[in-house]
Amino acid sequence: MSRVCELTGKGPMSGNNVSHANNKTRRRFLPNLNEVTLLSEKLNRGYSLRISAAALRSVDHRGGLDAFLAKAKDDELSDRALKIKREIAKAEAPQA
Repeated sequence: MSRVCELTGKGPMSGNNVSHANNKTRRRFLPNLNEVTLLSEKLNRGYSLRISAAALRSVDHRGGLDAFLAKAKDDELSDRALKIKREIAKAEAPQA
């Protein structure tokens, strides 16, 4: 399982551990990923996603999963999130 947020695309970064003696060794900064279930109001169902804590705050700030995905760029989203975004867009399109 990759360490990448499904909504924002945030992944591991690299940097240095710096000791008191100023010795530098390489390390990785991992994103704070959480397994959460987000509810889609338009589709009336929950989706289990592995997202970062920052993405969870962004989803709450924008008013839920539907609003977040409507504004999100397609290149940042995972394949699963992109599929959910298309399902939401299809559900809110007027039926003729």
